[in-house]
Amino acid sequence: MTDELPGFTHRWADADGIRLHAVEGGRPDGPAVVLLAGFPQTWRAWRTTMPGLAERFRVLAIDLPGQGNSDRPHDSYDTHTVASRVQAAVTALGVPKYWLVAHDIGAWVAFSLALKHEDRLHGVALLDAGIPGITLPDSIPTDPDRAWKTWHFAFHLVPELPETLLAGREREYVDWFLKAKALSPTTFDSADIDHYADAIAAEGGLRASLAYYRDAAESARKNHEALERQHLTVPVLGISSSHGSIPDMAASLSPWADNVTGVVIPEAGHFIPDEQPDAVVAALTAFIERAAQPA
Repeated sequence: MTDELPGFTHRWADADGIRLHAVEGGRPDGPAVVLLAGFPQTWRAWRTTMPGLAERFRVLAIDLPGQGNSDRPHDSYDTHTVASRVQAAVTALGVPKYWLVAHDIGAWVAFSLALKHEDRLHGVALLDAGIPGITLPDSIPTDPDRAWKTWHFAFHLVPELPETLLAGREREYVDWFLKAKALSPTTFDSADIDHYADAIAAEGGLRASLAYYRDAAESARKNHEALERQHLTVPVLGISSSHGSIPDMAASLSPWADNVTGVVIPEAGHFIPDEQPDAVVAALTAFIERAAQPA
């Protein structure tokens, strides 16, 4: 399941006793950009943005615990626990300070990581994510025109039923997510679907994928516990899309961070990096260059 990307190298890092997989390339002397993907994807979610970012930056796409080629531990998947492991992996990979870019569940982890390890970050960009306790609506809509975007939050929480229904049907499930939530159903080809389905069908993959949702209430609790002590002070970029899940990431994040800007990527659904990679690279490059300028 280890795909190759020209100019990039597969690496593994110890993260508090578990092994996380990373794909690294770009300019070794450039600013470091760490990428985190969400459900039902792996590092491959960034494959079309990584070459463009690599022209200016040192790029590291990391599989979260339970994703892709990373280990699938049996303990907590609350985003503060996962964030500590991601930070340990980044440290082991020799990155002292970095820009963090994350989508979907990756953005859940990135928000918690920023609360715990803000001193390690230059800034953070969060793409179309219902972050528990932060940008996730308090209730799941029942209007059919909107419910299809978030219905799975409740489904994944139900004990045992998702495993019963999905085991052996992982490809069909992944296929629905990728085709329904992208603006164009041709965004993903059969190789993409096979890759992501294989990752979830691997031993422990479905359990780990569901665990992020089952521990979401604990993630929200820890987020708010941390926010009682501080708000984010590093630059934050909220990236939404014309047909995504969260219409205005910047507005949803602004109560919790002091320096938030936003951008809306046109002609994209939920999977913005796959659908509009050039626009994502341009938005991230502009954000980093602007935020890196002296005040």
